[in-house]
Amino acid sequence: MIQLVGMGGTTMEPIYWRIAQDLREQIESGSLSPGQQLPTEMELQGRYRASRNTVRDGIKWLTGRGLVRTRPGQGTFVADPVVPFVTTLSADPETGLAGGEGHAAFNEVRARGRTPSASVTRVELISASGDVAARLRVEPGTHVVSRHQRRYIDGQPWSLQTTFYPMDLVTRGAARLMMAGDIAEGTIAYLHQTIGLVQVGYRDRIVVRAPEEEEYLFFGLPDDGRVPVVSILRTGFADGDRGAVPFRVTFTVLPADRNQLVINSGNVPGHLAAPAENGSLPAQVRRRS
Repeated sequence: MIQLVGMGGTTMEPIYWRIAQDLREQIESGSLSPGQQLPTEMELQGRYRASRNTVRDGIKWLTGRGLVRTRPGQGTFVADPVVPFVTTLSADPETGLAGGEGHAAFNEVRARGRTPSASVTRVELISASGDVAARLRVEPGTHVVSRHQRRYIDGQPWSLQTTFYPMDLVTRGAARLMMAGDIAEGTIAYLHQTIGLVQVGYRDRIVVRAPEEEEYLFFGLPDDGRVPVVSILRTGFADGDRGAVPFRVTFTVLPADRNQLVINSGNVPGHLAAPAENGSLPAQVRRRS
């Protein structure tokens, strides 16, 4: 163990943490550059007077944050920096960009000079439960329509998006909700044109959690949960006799290692936000905390 004494008193830090933080600072400062091999396990054991398992724990910490990659039989190397994609959750009514879903999200991808694509929409009739039933305010077991897409940027997995609609919308005339494939004009526009439904607002709920099996397989994430996913639950509301009522809930799942989210409020610059470098505190502040 390493003993550190600061203004807040004495704390104890495990050696693996010191190894990880030292290597992290070397990577962030450029002392260790992308593609460069890290010292071997034996060298790190000698440098830090640590056991093999302790060194491996330090490397595992770095791997889980995408800072290094281990190549079997070759060693551990500094990972090429990932340029995260920034999704603007707050839609811009003037440009129609952003919002994190549908065609607006694809327009933001194109505006950033990237190429979006998506799988054919998979449509299912399911029994509502959990967050779906709660957000749509229906009884568990009620049938709802599920529309699911896998989405890509430049051919690389970007997000999984699934929207659930009450069957009431279909019986009122929105039959295309039950048809596989894209609704070219967008489902919100389609519902307005077909049954006169108008979305008057939406609420985003952001949840960070470990990936489920389909998610870590699709995104190519470690299966031990060390790289989380961000799940955005967007509930859309229409006017009802007693105020706003939910008519859809959309789940957008994004891997945390290649995505950032921006929400604009008030008077902000008109250009699309650039990604933050890594969102971490400066090294000198981390050492004091």
